[in-house]
Amino acid sequence: MLALPLAMSVPAVAEVRFGNNVRIGGHDASNQRFDRRNRGVYHIYEGRPRNPGCTWRADGRGGRVKICHLQRIRRR
Repeated sequence: MLALPLAMSVPAVAEVRFGNNVRIGGHDASNQRFDRRNRGVYHIYEGRPRNPGCTWRADGRGGRVKICHLQRIRRR
């Protein structure tokens, strides 16, 4: 009974590591690491995006965010 409230009050800490041959919307996203200080946001568009590519921006909390605007690559 005491373990359940304690487990719900502890914040989750996670880190995501992309290994080899990872693709997001057909684009190579291999060997990247994201955690609470370095985050990633990927926007995938069917047509051409207004601002294509990736940029690093400050998130206002001491970290940074990689924002990518990518066009989906279709495999035939």
